[in-house]
Parts: sequence; C-alpha cells; structure tokens
Amino acid sequence: MEGSSSLEPIDKKKKKQWQMPKRNFSSAPQIEPGDAGIWVTCDMHMEGLCTVELRDFFNECAKAFYGAISTTDSPTELNGENTSEDIEAEINEEIKGMQDSKQKALFVAVKLEIPCVLFFKTREPVEPVSFVQRICEEAMGKETRKTTRFVKRLTPTTRMGKASDKSLEEVAKAVLAPVFHTGDAVAQKFAIRTTIRNNHAMKRDDVIKRVADLVGGPHTVDLKNYDRLILVDVSRNVLGMSVVGPSYEKLKRFNLAEIYDAGGAKPEN
Repeated sequence: MEGSSSLEPIDKKKKKQWQMPKRNFSSAPQIEPGDAGIWVTCDMHMEGLCTVELRDFFNECAKAFYGAISTTDSPTELNGENTSEDIEAEINEEIKGMQDSKQKALFVAVKLEIPCVLFFKTREPVEPVSFVQRICEEAMGKETRKTTRFVKRLTPTTRMGKASDKSLEEVAKAVLAPVFHTGDAVAQKFAIRTTIRNNHAMKRDDVIKRVADLVGGPHTVDLKNYDRLILVDVSRNVLGMSVVGPSYEKLKRFNLAEIYDAGGAKPEN
C-alpha cells in the first residue's frame, strides 16, 4: 500500500534493570531464651538518645574492666566501577557484615515498645551483675564525674526466658543453682523483688512464692537483712532473673541518677 512502510520486528528483550536488594528487617535483635543483658530505665522520650549514650558508655566501661576487645568488623567499601551484579553482591556482603558485627558486639540494643525502658543484650566476657555493680561502685567514688545524662536504673539479668510459669521455673533453676545449690553452699538469708511491666498473666505474689520454693532450705527469707536479693523482671512476653548482694541498697538499687545526685556529681564537659 502506497505510503505504508514495513515495520521492523521489535526486540522485546529489555535490559535487566538492577534494583536495590531489600533488607531483611525481621533480623532486628530480639530477646531470646538464654540471653543475658541489662534492663535500663531512662527519662521520658529519651529512649533513642539514651540508647546511643549507653552503647558508648558500656563499651568504654568494658574496655576499662576487661581490656581491649575486638567487637566489630569494618564495613565493605563499594567500588564505583563494578557491575550491577558486583554491587548487589557487595551490598549483600555488607548487610551480612553488619549482622555479624551485631553478633560480635558486647552490647546489642533491643528495641522495645515500652516507654522509658531499654534492654541491652550482652555477651562474654561481660557478666551483667558484676558489670553493673562495678559501674555503680565507681560512680559512688568522690572523684567520679557524671558520665550519663538520661539513664536512671540499671538492672542486670543473668538469664532470660519467656513469660510463662514453665519458663520461670527453668530460668530460676539455672540462675539460683550456682548461688544456693552448690555442694558447699551455706544457709543464706534472701529476699525477692519483682518488676512486672505490660503483663497481666503473671502475678507478683505467684512469682515470689514459686521462686522462694525453688530456693528452698536451708535458706530463709529476710526482707531487710538479706545476704542475697533475687531480682525478677517481667516485661510483656519475656522475663529475666539475677541474684545480687547486700550492697544493692547502698548502691541506690543500681540507680545511676540517684548515685550521681547523692554525690553531687557534675556532668562531663
């Protein structure tokens, strides 16, 4: 037909478009049974700043207490001349490196949906009870200057579990045995204190009674002049437990803000 022209076949093959690989946010740190860590209370609306502040502070303390410890890997640098496949591989490697660094970190913050409450998972050589106690003891020193602005109380947790009766028993047996049930254990006076947040299933009196039964004889309850204090924290669907000594009261129940206020400590410049 006049004026018409033959159409060239259209190549339907298109160049593959490279897209940024999606990150797996489901890999965000979570509290798992068997974890150890530190509960933290902070000023209202300061959870984010307190997390950053404490991560640095905890790492400085760990370096002072345990010496230099390698905790992170260097991130992978991207080469601008690489192909899309290379870039994707490098990004995936970087994401893996970030995940690995979290596993190696001494302190990993776990995001909670509880106002004014934080949780840091810890790993060896950090032992939460002795670590927090030493921080508070040094804060009591006359020469100590205030090094945190938003932190209130630090509560060490030797072992975590699910917030259930079965898990309470499992956690209690693991935490109490080295303190009360060794072969050469002598009779000790003990007390139990519980903190329950955002959980209506577990009742304070039931928790205390069960833990006391698991301590058993020849140990006896003494709420004021105890040798050992058992701390039980229940928050939503998890619980944690630790055993501290009688200096807990002298150290303001590990409330850093109160320790600094009592000593008249001034903020660092």
